[in-house]
Amino acid sequence: MDLKGILSIGGYSGLYKLIKQTKNGFVVESLTDKKRMQAFATSKISTLEDIAIYTETGEVSLKDVFKKIFEKENGKKTISHKSSADELKNLFAEVLPDYDRDRVYVSDIKKVINWYNQLVELNLIDLKEDEEEKEDEEKKDETEDTVNKESNKEEDSTPKDKK
Repeated sequence: MDLKGILSIGGYSGLYKLIKQTKNGFVVESLTDKKRMQAFATSKISTLEDIAIYTETGEVSLKDVFKKIFEKENGKKTISHKSSADELKNLFAEVLPDYDRDRVYVSDIKKVINWYNQLVELNLIDLKEDEEEKEDEEKKDETEDTVNKESNKEEDSTPKDKK
């Protein structure tokens, strides 16, 4: 799941895909209706990858929150972002039990749920990609460990000059 090119723009509903950067801002495309528009540099623009949710112990990336909701809902959409505040809080408490209830507002939860449902509807949440990336990283780490062990053996086996 790659959230780098997916943007939220203050004052506009929905999510947008970054098309290109211009002198005055960005050209973006709505994920829902595919209409393009100019997003100015003065707008409050956030990539979903940079957003995190406060917890009692720190912060959790939005990507991880989406993964937890995805696993809870078995890859399907969840409750509507227009549900009651209690329903939204209960859902969030299930997927992220230690979220900071003082700093994460219902409006924040509504945005997360709305974004999640939009991304699921557009098939942009895919945990298989993340599993493949994790496997690739593990293989890379194993290869690096093997190379490091072999280079250490070579250093140990080289004769040292006696003085």
